[in-house]
Amino acid sequence: MSEAPLPTCPCVLVARATEWAALAGARWLGRDDEAAAGDAAEGAMMSGLSQLPISGKVVIGPENGEALRVGTEVGAGGEAFDLAVDPLEGSGVVARGGTGAMSMLAVGPTGSLLHLPDMYMRRMAVGPRAKGHIDLMRPMAENIGAVATAFGRNANDITTLVLDRPRHHDLIEEIRAAGARIKLIPDGDVTASISAAIRGTNDHLAVGIGGTRQAVLSAAALRCLGGDLQAQLWPTTRGEIEEAAAHGIDDVNRVFSADDLAPGEVIVVATGVSNGDLLRGVRFLADSARTHSLVMCMRCNWVRFSESIHFFARERKEEVRLLG
Repeated sequence: MSEAPLPTCPCVLVARATEWAALAGARWLGRDDEAAAGDAAEGAMMSGLSQLPISGKVVIGPENGEALRVGTEVGAGGEAFDLAVDPLEGSGVVARGGTGAMSMLAVGPTGSLLHLPDMYMRRMAVGPRAKGHIDLMRPMAENIGAVATAFGRNANDITTLVLDRPRHHDLIEEIRAAGARIKLIPDGDVTASISAAIRGTNDHLAVGIGGTRQAVLSAAALRCLGGDLQAQLWPTTRGEIEEAAAHGIDDVNRVFSADDLAPGEVIVVATGVSNGDLLRGVRFLADSARTHSLVMCMRCNWVRFSESIHFFARERKEEVRLLG
């Protein structure tokens, strides 16, 4: 008697959606049109998702998104999944021709990605080495000292990633006073959280105030990487406090863990749009393009970097090249 075939985990397929989004978004690199870059990436990701053998529902979508707004159903049918999508993480970076832009999505069983109101969250993220050593409610200097101890280093060996925003002025001064190094980034706080959790980037801690959807994506990625994230809502108006209550959050001071934000067996995929410390950007050749992706899956218990070559025509003159 033959055994029934094991079901295929969708993690082996979902990179198609981020690769297509990256290919579309990268065409707008440096063209000073943030909206066009975002729209192109969103449409391409929708096309990729529509072919996946899943019954997916977008629970966290891009800001001002149309094709992939919250509630959109995607996939060709199959197992039910919730999706958090960010077709172009760092659209402003792409418009300026900068570095570190990515296309990202997180996939998990129904209910595995927490739906939060669209507002700010302050958060802190580290990798496996410093897991359990951070506390969002403690002063910044104590957290930097704890991370340094976890790595067996001094505070001035620790690199902290912070979005370059006016709202982070006081935070930056606290980090400087603690003696840590600072890497200010123009965009891409999800990228920063992932970078802090992967050895070889020489980044150790990501901290700051960003959006709730970025917090959930970061939490999902850090769960796959064995890292740690703590986040707290940062409402700026009374209306946002009321909106949080409408989402079942009565205590806006609650500190969420990565497990709270992204419970369940999640899959996170990211494809580089422009070159960064973590992923290489799209490289266009004569009749093809090369993409670099990161696939993380809790169900399969793996983290995989993959390089893909996408040909634009079946009849082609260009040969496949080894990386040089």
